[in-house]
Formats: sequence, C-alpha cells, structure tokens
Amino acid sequence: MTLHSAGENALILYLGDETSPAVSARVQAATVAIEQILAEDLLDLVPSYASILIIFDALRTDHMSVHRRVHKAVDALKVEASTEARSVVLPVYYAPEAGADLETLASRTKMSVEDVIDLHSGTEYRVYAIGFAPGFAYLGEVDERIAAPRLATPRQRVPRGAVAIADRQTAVYPAVSPGGWNLIGLCPVRMFDPEANPTMPVAVGDSIRFEAVSRARFFELGGELA
Repeated sequence: MTLHSAGENALILYLGDETSPAVSARVQAATVAIEQILAEDLLDLVPSYASILIIFDALRTDHMSVHRRVHKAVDALKVEASTEARSVVLPVYYAPEAGADLETLASRTKMSVEDVIDLHSGTEYRVYAIGFAPGFAYLGEVDERIAAPRLATPRQRVPRGAVAIADRQTAVYPAVSPGGWNLIGLCPVRMFDPEANPTMPVAVGDSIRFEAVSRARFFELGGELA
C-alpha cells in the first residue's frame, strides 16, 4: 500500500500494481473503510482498478489528518469479510441490428453468432472501475476466445445502452458518445440516471452477469434501437 498527495485536498491510495479480483477486493474493502473513518470530512471517493482517489474537505481537515486516518483504516482491513460481491443481472438484446460488430466478431473468431452470445452471457464479470463517463463500468474478464481489439477507427456515435467488448473488457455505454469498442448488443437498463437513487445500478466490486433477452422483451424493458 502506498499513499500520495494528489492535490491540495486529495490523496491517492495504491493497493496493488495489477488488475485482479484480489486487488479489486482490497479496493472495495478499503473504499468502505475510508468512507466510514473520514465521514463528513470526505467529499468524494473514486475507486479504480488498483487505487482510490480520496477527495476531502480542506475546510474541515488536512492532508496529515487524512493520511493518518486512511492508514489506520486500511491497516485494520479484514478483506475476507468485506469481499462478498453484490450480484447484478443486466438484460441484453444480442442481434446484428443491436450490435454492429456481432457478426464480424463471430467471423473473426470462427464461431457462430450464437456461440459468441453464449460465451459473453455465460461469464460472470467484476466491476473493476467506473470512468470515461458517469456510469461507464469497466467489466472483466471477457472469455479470451471472444476478446477483440479496439476498432482502428472509433465511431463518432455509439448509442446509449450499447454492450461492447475491447480486449478482455466489456461494458455498457451509459450515454450516446464516441467509442472504439466492438458493439454486440443493447442493454435497456440506464447505467446512469442523475435523478435516481442510486444514480448507477452497479458499483466497483459488484458481480455482473448479462442475460440474453428477445427483441420483444428488450422493448418491454424500455429499450430503443438507434
């Protein structure tokens, strides 16, 4: 564990140097512990693959106090008792009309479209980080048989809800945006809603599974085709 200054009212805590479920579990447990020990002195916590950005209220506390309390919280961690992941199921309509790269990915991997869908929906993923845009959860790891590099030329417009693969990561685009990931389907669940509580249906450390749904069910759940 290392802790460094990241600004006048921020510290960054590093809990490992690799992407793995074990490191992610430490990040998840440390996030909870830090939130508890800093309480009202805390403005925001941003967990990632192996680190946590800690933003505190400089009018209430200072670097030295936060540094000391964060060390105390992390040193006392019982990760084994804090790593039970919340399970979230996200429906996906997998089809060429919903995922522009689905057939190309199947052809590249010498599999049928159905095999690609089965492999993607048959894997349980961990939320390693949330970034790029609010609600954009980086999930891993994709079965190596359907792992795919980013597109050579990113699209200018990826629809909201697009389910995509890049290398051994997968994600759901929370809003219309540019993007270079391989699109394989659409999810009707809103990944970020500023009016909702919570604003996102997933959090770092959660366990995610995708469930294939029919075209009709996709529309029943509020899905829209771009």
